[in-house]
Amino acid sequence: MSETALRLRKLNDHLWEIPRCGGMRVPGRVYASEALLREISGDLSLTQVANVAHLPGVLGYALAMPDIHQGYGFPIGGVAAMDAESGVVSPGGVGYDINCGVRLVRTRLRHEAVRDRVDRLADRLFATIPCGVGARGAIATLSVPEERKLVRQGAAWAVARGFGEASDLAHTEEGGCLEGADPEALSPAALQRGLPQVGTLGSGNHFLEVDRVDEVYRPREAAALGIETGQVVVIIHSGSRGLGHQTCDDHLRVMGRAMERFAIRVPDRQLACAPIGSEEGRRYLTAMACAANYAWVNRQVLMGLAERAFQEALGLGPRELGFRLVYDVCHNIAKFEEHEVEGRRRRVCVHRKGATRAFGPGHPAIPESLRAIGQPVLIPGDMGRYSFLLVGTQEAMRQTFGSTCHGAGRVMSRHESKRRSRELDLDAELARRGVTARYEGRGTLAEEMPHAYKDVAQVVDVMDQAGISLKVARFRPFAVIKG
Repeated sequence: MSETALRLRKLNDHLWEIPRCGGMRVPGRVYASEALLREISGDLSLTQVANVAHLPGVLGYALAMPDIHQGYGFPIGGVAAMDAESGVVSPGGVGYDINCGVRLVRTRLRHEAVRDRVDRLADRLFATIPCGVGARGAIATLSVPEERKLVRQGAAWAVARGFGEASDLAHTEEGGCLEGADPEALSPAALQRGLPQVGTLGSGNHFLEVDRVDEVYRPREAAALGIETGQVVVIIHSGSRGLGHQTCDDHLRVMGRAMERFAIRVPDRQLACAPIGSEEGRRYLTAMACAANYAWVNRQVLMGLAERAFQEALGLGPRELGFRLVYDVCHNIAKFEEHEVEGRRRRVCVHRKGATRAFGPGHPAIPESLRAIGQPVLIPGDMGRYSFLLVGTQEAMRQTFGSTCHGAGRVMSRHESKRRSRELDLDAELARRGVTARYEGRGTLAEEMPHAYKDVAQVVDVMDQAGISLKVARFRPFAVIKG
């Protein structure tokens, strides 16, 4: 389906519909302001929303969040729920970086107490946290048998080895471990690629960011999360590294062949899929769970390394620093959940690719201590402006299968961003914004400069105004570590 063939129907100021046509089984729905929609229309992401609506077993709507941009098969910022019995699972609906996600850590520090020591802190973080494409991880002696334990146990594996506290698990989506993980579903190549990368930040859009809490919008929710104006917080954005990438690649090939056997027809071969109950579908979900658990271990280890760097740079003990996990959310995953569809509860497999779970108050999947306010939602920005903390709502449960946006969303390719950055003094440009950056290579930083992204404030405002996820606090970066 071509972009020009799409006809968007405006439902309200923040919601648009792509009516069913051709082989679409459900309509598409796009959350966006008119300004964001103009940016979205510059690539094929809306066509990808319509293509997702062709998948067997898709329910309700093929959904797009306001940070949507073109991806592999599914758009990044896409959500689709498949009937757990008759639907399909598609690796393109999860993405290559399985369980790429974000972790928010609070501290007892005030910004004014560290602003004269930012260079020292940034240097120590950069020296402690392995960054970049070829970086080797913090677990130098990891063996394949131990890696197999790691992908079964998830974040608890890292906690047992001194990275963080047991209480962190309650504040991690799924407790930091997706059930059903079996390392036998991983290829030898996936295991080998993951072996040296536990505790690495990676490159691309992954980062560690030190922020100050700039503004609080909802004091009750902020207090429940231990967040207050002027406080220093840390955001960690990373995923499953080479293990996740290889896992996606392996299963895309398998499902490409399976579609012929199951006579599945889709408008784009990048939507390779298989029935959830098939051998191919079950094996992918098992391997995906392994990669998801690897990502949770990775972020748990990175958090432990960051705490160590803070203590060394600032000369503080654990009690003075007060490094505590607020929440950890995943962006690229497919999970079985129960949702109301057309008036009845159904078990569905929700694909969230570049989208965040946003369950409303009272949901049993939310930690009991936070259940009254709804699930924390973490939306990072572009390292030069701001990031946001939100909470999920009951409206999200009704409209979006408990989902919301995940970040700013790109407005230009990495190549174009590098071209525009050619004449810039990147350090000076970020310093002008009050940000101290440490990075492995200039090329990566040039690809990820703020001009490459939408204004994340516009993205979160759409979801706040739609009642899907409500703004709690805004964070301003003052130190960024990149690959």
